[in-house]
Amino acid sequence: MATRWGICSAGKICHDFVVALQTLPAEDHQIVAVAASGLLRAEEFAKSHGIPKAYGSYAELAVDPTVDVVYVGVVNAKHHEVGLLFLRAGKNVLCEKPLAMNLKEVQELISAARENKVFLMEAFWTRFFPAIRQMRTLLAQDTVGDIIAVNAEFGANIDYSRQKHVKETGCSSLLDIGCYCVQLASMVFKGEKPQLIQATGILNEQGVDEMMSIVLKFPSKGLATCLCTGVTQLPSRALIIGAKGYIELPFTMWCPTVLVVNGQETQYPLPSTSHPLNYINSVGLRYEAEEVRQCLLKGMKECPLMPLAESELIASILDEARRQVGVVFPQDS
Repeated sequence: MATRWGICSAGKICHDFVVALQTLPAEDHQIVAVAASGLLRAEEFAKSHGIPKAYGSYAELAVDPTVDVVYVGVVNAKHHEVGLLFLRAGKNVLCEKPLAMNLKEVQELISAARENKVFLMEAFWTRFFPAIRQMRTLLAQDTVGDIIAVNAEFGANIDYSRQKHVKETGCSSLLDIGCYCVQLASMVFKGEKPQLIQATGILNEQGVDEMMSIVLKFPSKGLATCLCTGVTQLPSRALIIGAKGYIELPFTMWCPTVLVVNGQETQYPLPSTSHPLNYINSVGLRYEAEEVRQCLLKGMKECPLMPLAESELIASILDEARRQVGVVFPQDS
């Protein structure tokens, strides 16, 4: 039986998620409904993607009995509010990263999922790419030895200074893209809690970080350095350094198709799509969608590759980094 998806929002990332879903077998994944903040927008989205039902409110999607799981693609600041709506309605939820604006909100979402006995996962799609799955296998096999350091960077020309409502939507270089660097370090160091977090950054006139650098020191005697910027494009690469060698994601570390192990390169090409995409490699969203399906088929309430405890840990690191740099959102008060 197919996993029946509801799509929450009709923005760019939701377009890409739907296109990615449509590259998977129709007998496994079906998109049955979409909801947006206005009916016309939802209807236009539904028509362009062949989705049978369109709703002008998220509340209508929450009570649709044909929906098995909801993909939440609203702006960062709305993840908590909208996520709670679906979880309390008994819907399984795949929510875009960051799961919420801070640790308190993340914990409230997790509590709601557990109280209502439904599945919840933060959509760090990176973890489900074939290249990353292979990297995890190599790390488990001790291919490069004990990990000494992780260096990760992510830069994109976002230009927050031109966005009037950046605080209201919950955008920042750390929450939008830097979180990918932090989650990679967390994954490599097996969800270990850092014993030291040191952050510095540059804020714009709205008090939002345009650039941030974070150093994490782990009890296992490893360091991670994470650099993110919304000012300019970077190669966005990552290097995992072990006592016996290294693993490199030479570019697009958040959606990698190339893995280099001790100088040996392997490529992991992505399938083609029937529609153009808004973001690079976003057909790779299909991998996290299939992971959700497999978890639901097994009756699981969270994903072992992206566990809720690690979402809490990542949120706590992001909170502390923002505190040190002085980035405060309305949700923090």
